[in-house]
Amino acid sequence: MLTITRALYDRIVEHARADHPDEACGVVAGPVGSGRPERFIPMLNAARSPTFYEFDSADLLKLYREMDDRDEEPVIIYHSHTATEAYPSRTDITYANEPGAHYVLVSTADTDGAGDFQFRSYTIVEGVVEEEDVKVVEEYA
Repeated sequence: MLTITRALYDRIVEHARADHPDEACGVVAGPVGSGRPERFIPMLNAARSPTFYEFDSADLLKLYREMDDRDEEPVIIYHSHTATEAYPSRTDITYANEPGAHYVLVSTADTDGAGDFQFRSYTIVEGVVEEEDVKVVEEYA
């Protein structure tokens, strides 16, 4: 199960909506071994595409060095889908290389005309996708 604060949840959704119609992407880092998402890091979608996201390689290298210096790891890797449901595509599964991370997808596709969105979380290990519950809390205990 992914436990996330309301503030982080809202920031991920806000980023997804702001970058629409392109896919948004980013990371939420946390202390190594804690499994607790804490630091929101929106990234630039280098592909600038409504159907694909790609982290800029230089930005990603900088991010990993920064996380290493801060004794952090990627707890959440998120991106949005702009025209489909919040489920990992074959490409998403292929590129999922952080077995300990939660892969969050936000769909900004307005499927019901009400402006609703989906926020779903998955684990992806060796190509196996498993959806997990998301618990939104005001703050961590």
